[in-house]
Order: sequence, then structure tokens, then C-alpha cells
Amino acid sequence: MTLETIRSEIEKNPGLLLYFEGERCNVCHALRPKLFEAFEKSFPKIEKVVVDAEKEADIAANFGVFSVPTAIVFLDGKEFARVSRNVSIPALVEKIRRPYEIMLS
Repeated sequence: MTLETIRSEIEKNPGLLLYFEGERCNVCHALRPKLFEAFEKSFPKIEKVVVDAEKEADIAANFGVFSVPTAIVFLDGKEFARVSRNVSIPALVEKIRRPYEIMLS
């Protein structure tokens, strides 16, 4: 995974979820399947990319990620939502629902 690859994915996809986790982060590993399931159900056109923030510290720093888990949602190539640590999946889904419907439905 490279920064250029991620930037390319952000630009080519109308919606992208960039999920930063850590190898030793139990919360990260518990949250990811729940978050991805919610996105598959509510936002099937949003692509998902996982970055190990410990192994790819330069990528994490480039996106201003200094704690895990962090999820960043890009819509139309721009950062739309960011959540870290205490993530409310229902709140994030609600925040994205309307713009997603407008842009991608």
C-alpha cells in the first residue's frame, strides 16, 4: 500500500472509507467488521481501504491520523467525515446517508 495508491483510490471512487487500524489494537479488529457490514448494507457503492497505521506510519501521518481506530470517509474526492477512538457507527451512517443518496443514488 502506498500513498499514491490511496490517493488514486480516493480520486477514482465517488465514495471511499479509509480505515486506519493497528495490529495490536483489539478495538480496531472488533470495530472493522461491524463498520464494514454497516457500510455494505447502507452504502454499497463506497469502496473500503484498510491501512495498518503502525506499519504505514507515513501514510497515517499524511492523513493526520495519530490514534487508532480512525475512519475517514471521502465523497467526491474530499474528506467528508472523520471519526476516531469512540466510534458510533449509527451516528456515522446517519451523517453520510443524505449526501450519499444525493451523490451516488
